[in-house]
Amino acid sequence: MNITERIKGILLRPREEWQIIAGETTPIAELYKNYIIILAAIGPVAFFIGMSLFGVSLPMGGAFRVPIISGIMNAVVHYGLTLVGVYALAIIIDALAPTFSGEKNLNQAFKVAMYSSIPGWLAGIFALIPALGVLGILGLYGLYLLYLGLPVLMKSPKEKSTVYTIAVIIAAIVIFVVIGAISRVFIS
Repeated sequence: MNITERIKGILLRPREEWQIIAGETTPIAELYKNYIIILAAIGPVAFFIGMSLFGVSLPMGGAFRVPIISGIMNAVVHYGLTLVGVYALAIIIDALAPTFSGEKNLNQAFKVAMYSSIPGWLAGIFALIPALGVLGILGLYGLYLLYLGLPVLMKSPKEKSTVYTIAVIIAAIVIFVVIGAISRVFIS
């Protein structure tokens, strides 16, 4: 499916789109190639441009900019760790499935991890203008997508979806805090 149409579908009519996604047998490598490699780059590239080229205005005048080399290193490391983080999250979603009466299926778990990450990746564009960075909160829509996608793709009962979602969110927070901490090491 066309990337634009899929993004539009998952954002605007997620219930219907999850049903379509559930029936697809797209391999993980193809999902990386067609979606993740492109979408996961938005935030790191926007952060680099926003913080290294534009910077943040300081109240006493002047601006703070991340040095170019540090900005590039941060973007590359953050991007690489995000690629790994999506897979790690999929492994956790898959491992948790039986706990919540779902079916283990790494490919389906990967699709849940990937498609529910799309709002966060798209919201990364706000880092282009550091003052708009707070709008990155719009990426939290991905939590709702996760909640809708888990019962459809992992075949867990709806009554267990909330707890399953919370467990996955906690795992995701841990994964992405570690990614953020490692990538921030390169800002100096």
